[in-house]
Amino acid sequence: MTCQTIAALLATGRPDTPATIQGWVRTRRELKEFTFVEVNDGTCLANLQVVINPSLANYRQLVDGLGTGTAVEIQGQLVASPAKGQRVELQATQVTLYGTADPETYPLQKKRHSFEFLRTLGHLRPRTNSFGAMFRVRNACAAAVHRFFQERGFLWVHTPILTASDCEGAGEMFTVTSLDLDHLPYTPAGRVDYQQDFFGRPAYLTVSGQLEAEIMALALSRVYTFGPTFRAEKSNTSRHLAEFWMIEPEMAFCDLHGDMDLAEAFLKFVFQAVLDHCPEDMAFFNQRIDPTVLATAEQIIQTPFERITYTDAIRHLQNANHPFEYPVEWGLDLQSEHERYLAEVLFQRPVIVTDYPVGIKAFYMRLNDDEQTVAAMDVLVPRVGEIIGGSQREERLNVLERRIQGQGLALDNYWWYLDLRRYGSVPHAGFGLGFERLVQFLTGMGNIRDVIPFPRTPDSIDF
Repeated sequence: MTCQTIAALLATGRPDTPATIQGWVRTRRELKEFTFVEVNDGTCLANLQVVINPSLANYRQLVDGLGTGTAVEIQGQLVASPAKGQRVELQATQVTLYGTADPETYPLQKKRHSFEFLRTLGHLRPRTNSFGAMFRVRNACAAAVHRFFQERGFLWVHTPILTASDCEGAGEMFTVTSLDLDHLPYTPAGRVDYQQDFFGRPAYLTVSGQLEAEIMALALSRVYTFGPTFRAEKSNTSRHLAEFWMIEPEMAFCDLHGDMDLAEAFLKFVFQAVLDHCPEDMAFFNQRIDPTVLATAEQIIQTPFERITYTDAIRHLQNANHPFEYPVEWGLDLQSEHERYLAEVLFQRPVIVTDYPVGIKAFYMRLNDDEQTVAAMDVLVPRVGEIIGGSQREERLNVLERRIQGQGLALDNYWWYLDLRRYGSVPHAGFGLGFERLVQFLTGMGNIRDVIPFPRTPDSIDF
Protein backbone atom coordinates (compact mmCIF):
# COMPACT_ATOMS: atom_id res chain seq x y z
CA MET A 1 0.00 0.00 0.00
CA THR A 2 1.25 3.49 -0.84
CA CYS A 3 2.33 5.48 2.21
CA GLN A 4 0.32 8.65 2.87
CA THR A 5 1.47 11.77 4.66
CA ILE A 6 -0.03 12.55 8.03
CA ALA A 7 -0.88 16.06 6.81
CA ALA A 8 -2.98 14.60 3.99
CA LEU A 9 -4.70 12.04 6.22
CA LEU A 10 -5.63 14.62 8.84
CA ALA A 11 -6.97 16.96 6.15
CA THR A 12 -8.83 14.60 3.84
CA GLY A 13 -8.58 11.03 5.18
CA ARG A 14 -11.95 9.26 5.33
CA PRO A 15 -13.01 6.84 8.07
CA ASP A 16 -13.28 3.17 7.12
CA THR A 17 -10.47 3.40 4.56
CA PRO A 18 -7.03 1.73 4.76
CA ALA A 19 -3.94 3.86 5.34
CA THR A 20 -0.20 3.45 5.78
CA ILE A 21 2.00 6.00 7.53
CA GLN A 22 5.72 6.33 8.18
CA GLY A 23 7.24 8.58 10.80
CA TRP A 24 8.67 8.90 14.30
CA VAL A 25 6.98 8.17 17.61
CA ARG A 26 6.37 11.27 19.69
CA THR A 27 4.64 9.64 22.68
CA ARG A 28 3.31 6.28 23.82
CA ARG A 29 0.52 5.83 26.37
CA GLU A 30 -0.20 2.26 27.45
CA LEU A 31 -3.57 1.25 28.92
CA LYS A 32 -4.95 -2.17 29.86
CA GLU A 33 -7.12 -2.49 26.77
CA PHE A 34 -4.77 -0.98 24.16
CA THR A 35 -1.86 1.39 23.57
CA PHE A 36 -2.04 4.91 22.11
CA VAL A 37 0.92 6.05 20.00
CA GLU A 38 1.35 9.55 18.59
CA VAL A 39 3.27 9.57 15.30
CA ASN A 40 4.64 12.56 13.41
CA ASP A 41 6.23 12.55 9.94
CA GLY A 42 7.21 16.23 9.71
CA THR A 43 4.56 17.15 7.13
CA CYS A 44 2.49 19.08 9.67
CA LEU A 45 2.46 20.20 13.27
CA ALA A 46 -0.16 17.67 14.40
CA ASN A 47 0.50 14.03 15.20
CA LEU A 48 -1.70 11.15 14.08
CA GLN A 49 -2.99 9.02 16.94
CA VAL A 50 -2.54 5.29 16.40
CA VAL A 51 -4.41 2.66 18.42
CA ILE A 52 -2.64 -0.68 18.89
CA ASN A 53 -4.71 -3.56 20.24
CA PRO A 54 -3.27 -6.49 22.24
CA SER A 55 -4.61 -8.86 19.58
CA LEU A 56 -1.80 -7.73 17.27
CA ALA A 57 0.95 -10.31 16.78
CA ASN A 58 4.01 -9.72 19.01
CA TYR A 59 2.04 -7.00 20.83
CA ARG A 60 4.24 -6.90 23.94
CA GLN A 61 7.49 -6.78 21.98
CA LEU A 62 6.15 -4.11 19.62
CA VAL A 63 4.84 -1.85 22.37
CA ASP A 64 8.06 -2.10 24.37
CA GLY A 65 9.95 -0.93 21.28
CA LEU A 66 7.74 2.11 20.61
CA GLY A 67 9.73 4.65 22.61
CA THR A 68 9.92 8.33 21.76
CA GLY A 69 12.06 8.79 18.64
CA THR A 70 11.48 5.32 17.21
CA ALA A 71 10.99 5.22 13.42
CA VAL A 72 7.95 3.21 12.36
CA GLU A 73 5.72 2.17 9.50
CA ILE A 74 2.13 1.46 10.50
CA GLN A 75 -0.61 0.00 8.36
CA GLY A 76 -4.22 0.03 9.46
CA GLN A 77 -7.72 1.36 9.09
CA LEU A 78 -8.76 4.97 9.56
CA VAL A 79 -11.65 5.37 11.98
CA ALA A 80 -13.53 8.36 13.32
CA SER A 81 -11.78 9.54 16.46
CA PRO A 82 -13.73 10.09 19.67
CA ALA A 83 -10.89 12.22 21.02
CA LYS A 84 -11.27 15.99 21.10
CA GLY A 85 -9.42 17.97 18.44
CA GLN A 86 -8.84 15.22 15.92
CA ARG A 87 -11.09 13.92 13.18
CA VAL A 88 -9.58 10.50 12.51
CA GLU A 89 -7.20 8.03 14.11
CA LEU A 90 -5.51 4.88 12.81
CA GLN A 91 -6.40 1.39 14.07
CA ALA A 92 -3.15 -0.50 13.53
CA THR A 93 -3.11 -3.88 11.79
CA GLN A 94 0.65 -4.08 11.20
CA VAL A 95 3.53 -2.25 12.86
CA THR A 96 7.12 -2.26 11.53
CA LEU A 97 9.96 -0.84 13.62
CA TYR A 98 12.68 0.65 11.40
CA GLY A 99 14.92 2.12 14.05
CA THR A 100 14.45 2.16 17.81
CA ALA A 101 15.54 4.93 20.17
CA ASP A 102 16.80 4.11 23.65
CA PRO A 103 14.45 5.93 26.05
CA GLU A 104 17.28 6.26 28.58
CA THR A 105 19.54 8.22 26.24
CA TYR A 106 17.27 9.80 23.58
CA PRO A 107 17.69 13.56 24.21
CA LEU A 108 14.23 14.73 23.05
CA GLN A 109 11.83 13.60 25.71
CA LYS A 110 8.26 14.83 26.14
CA LYS A 111 9.06 18.19 27.71
CA ARG A 112 9.96 21.67 26.57
CA HIS A 113 13.62 22.16 25.77
CA SER A 114 15.32 25.54 25.55
CA PHE A 115 16.43 26.76 22.15
CA GLU A 116 19.97 27.06 23.51
CA PHE A 117 19.93 23.35 24.40
CA LEU A 118 18.44 22.39 21.04
CA ARG A 119 21.25 24.21 19.20
CA THR A 120 23.58 21.56 20.61
CA LEU A 121 21.37 18.95 18.93
CA GLY A 122 21.30 20.25 15.37
CA HIS A 123 20.91 16.68 14.11
CA LEU A 124 17.75 16.08 16.16
CA ARG A 125 16.08 19.46 16.68
CA PRO A 126 14.10 19.32 13.38
CA ARG A 127 11.98 16.62 15.07
CA THR A 128 10.61 19.07 17.64
CA ASN A 129 7.38 21.01 17.14
CA SER A 130 9.15 24.38 17.06
CA PHE A 131 11.69 23.43 14.43
CA GLY A 132 9.34 21.34 12.35
CA ALA A 133 7.11 24.41 12.14
CA MET A 134 10.13 26.63 11.48
CA PHE A 135 11.40 24.66 8.53
CA ARG A 136 7.95 24.32 6.97
CA VAL A 137 7.57 28.11 7.17
CA ARG A 138 11.08 28.57 5.78
CA ASN A 139 10.18 26.30 2.86
CA ALA A 140 6.93 28.18 2.19
CA CYS A 141 8.81 31.46 2.34
CA ALA A 142 11.45 30.26 -0.15
CA ALA A 143 8.78 28.99 -2.53
CA ALA A 144 7.01 32.36 -2.31
CA VAL A 145 10.26 34.18 -3.15
CA HIS A 146 10.62 32.28 -6.39
CA ARG A 147 6.91 32.57 -7.23
CA PHE A 148 6.92 36.34 -6.71
CA PHE A 149 9.80 36.97 -9.08
CA GLN A 150 8.89 34.32 -11.64
CA GLU A 151 5.36 35.70 -11.97
CA ARG A 152 6.87 39.13 -12.70
CA GLY A 153 9.18 38.01 -15.47
CA PHE A 154 12.43 37.88 -13.48
CA LEU A 155 15.06 35.27 -14.32
CA TRP A 156 16.75 33.42 -11.45
CA VAL A 157 20.51 33.67 -11.99
CA HIS A 158 23.22 31.76 -10.16
CA THR A 159 26.00 34.10 -9.10
CA PRO A 160 29.40 32.79 -7.98
CA ILE A 161 30.26 31.85 -4.42
CA LEU A 162 33.99 32.29 -5.08
CA THR A 163 34.97 35.85 -5.94
CA ALA A 164 37.83 38.32 -6.08
CA SER A 165 35.55 41.33 -5.50
CA ASP A 166 34.54 42.92 -2.21
CA CYS A 167 31.08 44.21 -3.09
CA GLU A 168 30.50 45.98 0.22
CA GLY A 169 34.03 47.35 0.69
CA ALA A 170 33.97 46.23 4.32
CA GLY A 171 36.79 43.70 4.14
CA GLU A 172 34.97 41.14 6.32
CA MET A 173 35.45 38.26 3.90
CA PHE A 174 36.54 34.64 4.24
CA THR A 175 39.71 33.95 2.28
CA VAL A 176 39.72 30.87 0.07
CA THR A 177 43.07 29.31 -0.74
CA SER A 178 44.67 26.09 -1.94
CA LEU A 179 48.04 27.07 -0.45
CA ASP A 180 49.56 24.98 2.34
CA LEU A 181 49.12 27.24 5.36
CA ASP A 182 52.03 25.56 7.13
CA HIS A 183 54.38 26.30 4.22
CA LEU A 184 53.23 29.53 2.60
CA PRO A 185 55.17 30.91 -0.38
CA TYR A 186 56.39 34.49 -0.04
CA THR A 187 57.46 37.20 -2.45
CA PRO A 188 60.86 38.91 -2.09
CA ALA A 189 58.97 41.72 -0.32
CA GLY A 190 57.82 39.27 2.35
CA ARG A 191 54.15 39.08 1.30
CA VAL A 192 52.21 35.90 0.61
CA ASP A 193 52.76 35.02 -3.06
CA TYR A 194 49.19 34.58 -4.26
CA GLN A 195 50.43 34.03 -7.82
CA GLN A 196 51.11 30.47 -6.68
CA ASP A 197 47.56 30.06 -5.41
CA PHE A 198 44.78 28.34 -7.37
CA PHE A 199 43.43 31.53 -8.99
CA GLY A 200 46.74 33.36 -9.11
CA ARG A 201 45.34 36.10 -6.87
CA PRO A 202 43.47 36.43 -3.53
CA ALA A 203 40.01 34.85 -3.57
CA TYR A 204 37.14 35.01 -1.11
CA LEU A 205 33.70 33.67 -0.30
CA THR A 206 31.16 36.15 -1.66
CA VAL A 207 29.37 38.68 0.54
CA SER A 208 26.87 39.45 -2.22
CA GLY A 209 25.91 38.45 -5.73
CA GLN A 210 24.81 41.98 -6.58
CA LEU A 211 27.62 43.03 -8.91
CA GLU A 212 27.23 39.88 -11.00
CA ALA A 213 23.44 40.30 -10.94
CA GLU A 214 23.93 43.76 -12.46
CA ILE A 215 25.80 42.12 -15.35
CA MET A 216 22.85 39.85 -15.99
CA ALA A 217 20.23 42.59 -15.57
CA LEU A 218 22.01 44.75 -18.14
CA ALA A 219 21.38 42.01 -20.69
CA LEU A 220 18.22 40.26 -19.48
CA SER A 221 16.38 43.26 -17.95
CA ARG A 222 15.09 41.61 -14.73
CA VAL A 223 16.93 39.05 -12.66
CA TYR A 224 17.23 37.90 -9.07
CA THR A 225 19.66 35.85 -7.02
CA PHE A 226 18.80 33.54 -4.15
CA GLY A 227 21.80 31.81 -2.67
CA PRO A 228 24.33 31.59 0.16
CA THR A 229 26.58 34.50 1.13
CA PHE A 230 29.25 34.82 3.80
CA ARG A 231 30.56 37.40 6.28
CA ALA A 232 33.70 36.89 8.38
CA GLU A 233 32.32 39.25 10.99
CA LYS A 234 33.04 38.29 14.61
CA SER A 235 29.55 39.23 15.73
CA ASN A 236 28.31 36.69 18.23
CA THR A 237 24.80 38.13 18.43
CA SER A 238 21.22 37.01 17.90
CA ARG A 239 21.13 38.87 14.56
CA HIS A 240 24.27 37.69 12.77
CA LEU A 241 25.36 34.57 10.91
CA ALA A 242 28.62 33.84 9.11
CA GLU A 243 26.71 31.96 6.38
CA PHE A 244 23.26 33.07 5.30
CA TRP A 245 21.07 33.25 2.21
CA MET A 246 20.48 36.44 0.26
CA ILE A 247 17.75 37.51 -2.15
CA GLU A 248 18.91 40.20 -4.58
CA PRO A 249 16.74 41.40 -7.48
CA GLU A 250 18.22 43.73 -10.12
CA MET A 251 16.20 45.69 -12.69
CA ALA A 252 17.40 47.56 -15.75
CA PHE A 253 15.59 50.80 -16.67
CA CYS A 254 14.52 51.24 -13.05
CA ASP A 255 14.97 54.06 -10.54
CA LEU A 256 14.73 54.30 -6.75
CA HIS A 257 10.94 54.68 -6.79
CA GLY A 258 10.50 51.47 -8.77
CA ASP A 259 12.89 49.76 -6.38
CA MET A 260 10.80 50.83 -3.37
CA ASP A 261 7.58 49.68 -5.04
CA LEU A 262 9.05 46.24 -5.71
CA ALA A 263 10.37 45.86 -2.15
CA GLU A 264 6.99 46.71 -0.63
CA ALA A 265 5.10 44.41 -2.99
CA PHE A 266 7.60 41.62 -2.31
CA LEU A 267 7.15 41.68 1.47
CA LYS A 268 3.36 41.78 1.18
CA PHE A 269 3.37 38.82 -1.24
CA VAL A 270 5.64 36.62 0.90
CA PHE A 271 3.73 37.28 4.11
CA GLN A 272 0.41 36.47 2.45
CA ALA A 273 1.81 33.30 0.91
CA VAL A 274 3.12 32.03 4.25
CA LEU A 275 -0.20 32.75 5.99
CA ASP A 276 -2.01 30.90 3.20
CA HIS A 277 0.27 27.85 3.16
CA CYS A 278 1.25 27.49 6.85
CA PRO A 279 -1.72 28.69 8.94
CA GLU A 280 -1.23 26.01 11.61
CA ASP A 281 2.49 26.69 11.96
CA MET A 282 2.02 30.45 12.08
CA ALA A 283 -0.67 30.04 14.75
CA PHE A 284 1.85 27.96 16.71
CA PHE A 285 4.43 30.77 16.58
CA ASN A 286 1.78 33.28 17.58
CA GLN A 287 0.83 31.13 20.58
CA ARG A 288 4.24 29.88 21.72
CA ILE A 289 6.83 32.40 20.52
CA ASP A 290 5.42 35.89 19.97
CA PRO A 291 1.73 36.86 20.38
CA THR A 292 2.12 39.66 17.80
CA VAL A 293 3.19 37.43 14.89
CA LEU A 294 -0.19 37.22 13.17
CA ALA A 295 -1.08 40.87 13.81
CA THR A 296 2.28 41.96 12.41
CA ALA A 297 1.76 39.83 9.31
CA GLU A 298 -1.66 41.37 8.70
CA GLN A 299 -0.20 44.86 9.15
CA ILE A 300 2.54 44.16 6.59
CA ILE A 301 -0.04 42.89 4.10
CA GLN A 302 -2.74 45.53 4.61
CA THR A 303 -0.86 48.76 5.46
CA PRO A 304 0.89 51.04 2.94
CA PHE A 305 4.53 51.58 3.91
CA GLU A 306 5.58 55.05 5.10
CA ARG A 307 8.27 56.72 2.97
CA ILE A 308 10.59 59.43 4.32
CA THR A 309 14.08 60.72 3.60
CA TYR A 310 17.02 60.09 5.90
CA THR A 311 17.14 63.82 6.63
CA ASP A 312 13.52 63.81 7.80
CA ALA A 313 14.14 60.65 9.81
CA ILE A 314 17.03 62.34 11.65
CA ARG A 315 14.82 65.35 12.38
CA HIS A 316 12.07 63.11 13.78
CA LEU A 317 14.54 61.24 15.95
CA GLN A 318 16.15 64.42 17.26
CA ASN A 319 12.74 65.79 18.18
CA ALA A 320 11.70 62.58 19.90
CA ASN A 321 11.59 62.59 23.67
CA HIS A 322 13.32 59.22 23.82
CA PRO A 323 16.52 58.13 25.61
CA PHE A 324 18.47 56.65 22.70
CA GLU A 325 21.70 54.88 23.59
CA TYR A 326 23.44 55.95 20.37
CA PRO A 327 23.70 59.56 19.17
CA VAL A 328 21.37 60.88 16.48
CA GLU A 329 23.23 63.12 14.08
CA TRP A 330 23.08 63.79 10.35
CA GLY A 331 25.87 61.80 8.72
CA LEU A 332 25.77 58.88 11.16
CA ASP A 333 24.16 55.59 10.25
CA LEU A 334 20.87 54.72 11.89
CA GLN A 335 21.19 52.14 14.66
CA SER A 336 18.69 49.37 15.29
CA GLU A 337 17.09 51.33 18.14
CA HIS A 338 16.53 54.31 15.80
CA GLU A 339 15.07 52.11 13.07
CA ARG A 340 12.72 50.36 15.47
CA TYR A 341 11.58 53.66 16.98
CA LEU A 342 10.60 54.92 13.52
CA ALA A 343 8.69 51.73 12.65
CA GLU A 344 7.23 50.83 16.03
CA VAL A 345 6.62 54.14 17.80
CA LEU A 346 6.57 57.07 15.38
CA PHE A 347 4.80 55.62 12.34
CA GLN A 348 3.64 52.25 13.73
CA ARG A 349 4.05 50.64 10.34
CA PRO A 350 6.89 49.64 7.99
CA VAL A 351 8.99 52.63 6.91
CA ILE A 352 11.17 53.13 3.82
CA VAL A 353 13.99 55.60 4.50
CA THR A 354 15.69 57.06 1.42
CA ASP A 355 18.58 59.32 0.38
CA TYR A 356 21.30 58.46 2.89
CA PRO A 357 24.55 60.43 3.28
CA VAL A 358 27.15 59.45 0.74
CA GLY A 359 29.75 58.74 3.40
CA ILE A 360 27.93 55.79 4.95
CA LYS A 361 26.86 53.94 1.83
CA ALA A 362 28.58 51.72 -0.74
CA PHE A 363 30.34 52.97 -3.86
CA TYR A 364 27.78 51.53 -6.30
CA MET A 365 24.86 53.65 -5.05
CA ARG A 366 23.87 56.52 -7.33
CA LEU A 367 25.07 59.95 -6.24
CA ASN A 368 22.20 62.43 -5.95
CA ASP A 369 22.36 65.90 -7.50
CA ASP A 370 23.22 67.46 -4.11
CA GLU A 371 26.38 65.26 -4.04
CA GLN A 372 25.77 64.84 -0.31
CA THR A 373 23.37 61.90 -0.50
CA VAL A 374 22.86 58.77 -2.57
CA ALA A 375 19.69 57.21 -3.99
CA ALA A 376 19.58 54.48 -1.37
CA MET A 377 16.69 53.01 0.56
CA ASP A 378 16.25 50.84 3.65
CA VAL A 379 12.99 49.14 4.58
CA LEU A 380 12.47 49.23 8.34
CA VAL A 381 9.97 46.98 10.11
CA PRO A 382 8.80 46.59 13.72
CA ARG A 383 10.82 44.32 16.05
CA VAL A 384 13.67 43.98 13.56
CA GLY A 385 14.62 47.36 12.13
CA GLU A 386 16.24 47.16 8.69
CA ILE A 387 15.09 44.14 6.70
CA ILE A 388 15.82 45.31 3.13
CA GLY A 389 18.60 47.53 1.82
CA GLY A 390 18.73 48.75 -1.75
CA SER A 391 19.52 51.57 -4.12
CA GLN A 392 19.51 52.90 -7.60
CA ARG A 393 22.94 51.95 -8.96
CA GLU A 394 25.45 54.47 -10.24
CA GLU A 395 25.28 54.23 -14.04
CA ARG A 396 27.69 57.13 -14.84
CA LEU A 397 31.24 55.97 -15.52
CA ASN A 398 33.10 59.04 -14.27
CA VAL A 399 31.10 59.23 -11.06
CA LEU A 400 31.50 55.53 -10.37
CA GLU A 401 35.27 55.70 -10.87
CA ARG A 402 35.45 58.57 -8.40
CA ARG A 403 33.35 56.68 -5.84
CA ILE A 404 35.45 53.50 -6.08
CA GLN A 405 38.70 55.41 -5.63
CA GLY A 406 37.18 57.42 -2.80
CA GLN A 407 36.64 54.21 -0.84
CA GLY A 408 40.24 53.15 -1.31
CA LEU A 409 39.45 50.37 -3.78
CA ALA A 410 41.48 49.59 -6.89
CA LEU A 411 39.82 50.40 -10.21
CA ASP A 412 41.57 47.44 -11.85
CA ASN A 413 39.60 45.03 -9.67
CA TYR A 414 36.34 46.39 -11.10
CA TRP A 415 37.30 46.74 -14.77
CA TRP A 416 34.38 44.59 -15.90
CA TYR A 417 31.96 46.47 -13.65
CA LEU A 418 33.16 49.75 -15.16
CA ASP A 419 32.78 48.29 -18.65
CA LEU A 420 29.05 48.00 -18.00
CA ARG A 421 29.04 51.81 -17.81
CA ARG A 422 31.07 52.13 -21.01
CA TYR A 423 28.86 49.95 -23.16
CA GLY A 424 25.09 50.48 -23.08
CA SER A 425 24.72 51.79 -19.56
CA VAL A 426 21.18 52.42 -18.30
CA PRO A 427 19.61 53.49 -14.99
CA HIS A 428 19.11 50.37 -12.89
CA ALA A 429 18.25 49.47 -9.33
CA GLY A 430 17.94 46.58 -6.91
CA PHE A 431 17.93 45.55 -3.30
CA GLY A 432 19.20 42.87 -0.96
CA LEU A 433 17.30 40.93 1.67
CA GLY A 434 18.76 38.47 4.16
CA PHE A 435 16.49 35.44 3.93
CA GLU A 436 17.04 34.36 7.53
CA ARG A 437 16.16 37.80 8.81
CA LEU A 438 12.93 37.62 6.83
CA VAL A 439 12.07 34.21 8.32
CA GLN A 440 12.97 35.50 11.79
CA PHE A 441 10.62 38.44 11.32
CA LEU A 442 7.83 36.18 10.04
CA THR A 443 8.00 33.78 12.96
CA GLY A 444 8.98 36.08 15.83
CA MET A 445 11.96 33.92 16.76
CA GLY A 446 14.39 35.74 19.04
CA ASN A 447 17.63 34.32 17.62
CA ILE A 448 18.57 34.07 13.96
CA ARG A 449 20.40 30.80 14.68
CA ASP A 450 17.02 29.17 15.13
CA VAL A 451 15.68 29.92 11.63
CA ILE A 452 18.40 28.13 9.64
CA PRO A 453 18.99 24.37 9.83
CA PHE A 454 22.72 24.52 10.56
CA PRO A 455 23.88 27.95 11.80
CA ARG A 456 27.46 29.03 11.18
CA THR A 457 28.71 31.48 13.82
CA PRO A 458 32.04 32.33 15.46
CA ASP A 459 33.56 29.17 16.98
CA SER A 460 30.60 27.08 15.82
CA ILE A 461 30.61 24.91 12.71
CA ASP A 462 29.11 21.66 14.01
CA PHE A 463 26.69 19.55 12.00
